[in-house]
Amino acid sequence: MAGQFELFVDETAEVRFRMIGPDGTVLAVSRPFPDTAAAAAGIEAMRECAGTGLISNLCPSRHEPLKARTMKTPAPSAVAQRAHRKGLCAA
Repeated sequence: MAGQFELFVDETAEVRFRMIGPDGTVLAVSRPFPDTAAAAAGIEAMRECAGTGLISNLCPSRHEPLKARTMKTPAPSAVAQRAHRKGLCAA
């Protein structure tokens, strides 16, 4: 079973989404959005960004470092480019 996204209204009456893993674990919770259409656009942007996002290891040095590996990153799609311009994804 694949993971899924859930739209919900938080305690301050703002729309958010959460990404749920196949085992039911909450993997991520979004920032607030003004409405469900904007939250759905955020999910679309997350799908695009997550598939091409780089890993930045910000862990203290006492933790085992991630092994560096070279990988081709595909050119960002039009959706990902719009998401970056709107500030939905970190640059």
